[in-house]
Amino acid sequence: MSKVLVNLRAGPAAWLQALPFGAVFLFFFIAPLLLIGAVSFWPTSDYELIPGFTFQNYISIFDGCSNFAEPCTTLRTYWSTLQFSLLTWGFSLVIGFTIAYFLAFHVRSPGMQTLLFVLCTIPFWTSNVIRMISWVPLLGRNGLVNQGLVGLGLVDQPVEWLLFSQFSVVLAFVHLYTMFMLVPIFNSMMRIDRALLEAADDCGASGWQTLWNVIIPLSRTGIVIGSIFVITIVMGDFVTVGVMGGQQIASVGKIIQVQTSYLQFPLAAANAVVLLAVVLMIIVALTRMVDLRKEL
Repeated sequence: MSKVLVNLRAGPAAWLQALPFGAVFLFFFIAPLLLIGAVSFWPTSDYELIPGFTFQNYISIFDGCSNFAEPCTTLRTYWSTLQFSLLTWGFSLVIGFTIAYFLAFHVRSPGMQTLLFVLCTIPFWTSNVIRMISWVPLLGRNGLVNQGLVGLGLVDQPVEWLLFSQFSVVLAFVHLYTMFMLVPIFNSMMRIDRALLEAADDCGASGWQTLWNVIIPLSRTGIVIGSIFVITIVMGDFVTVGVMGGQQIASVGKIIQVQTSYLQFPLAAANAVVLLAVVLMIIVALTRMVDLRKEL
């Protein structure tokens, strides 16, 4: 009788408790990935999906890539996408770390910290498309920035590269995704024991030495998590590239979206598998810098 009461108080077995979450994970994550992987090996057809098995889709993706003197279209596209990811990561890291540092160590009042943090989330109250379109009247040929530059006499004619260029794409990425870097870094900084900062100050460490030797190492978990968020999102983004690039700049996500619109699902699935492999390699490289399971 006592054993029965103990089992009832302990609740269901661990595997039974994890079963609902495991079913959701299997149905909404694993199954779609397996389906995309299977479709990537199907023969390409103009109007219908024909089950089969062929490597032709992957061969088509890397067609002409054996000539290292002149990179193929696929390699150039991946390099362009990787450049967008690295530039966005660099700017969002600097901006997010600076804001998180200010909120964590220079704002003493918890209420004020909360208020300022909420202010940082205000752009997320509107859709990404609205936030992207808001840059058009600012950066356009007749936008406010160009009017100001011409009015101040800094330029003789409007600057063309402010909009529908790589500059505007990176600017929109930083605007949209810096919050994904700021939040985990701020969370890591709030967990730092303030006694360590006092000890560094007592030992005669300067502000920069404390930042470099204490705060940055202890914020590494947040930096890695934020980096994973930003890089993975930018690598697969196609809406921002299309809108802010004026449909003139290629990215891997944009290629997949175009192939899908032309009903080339097997070829789009093959590109998605290759993109997933590249993103997974980046994530593995980032997670080697810190044991996330131990830190979290």
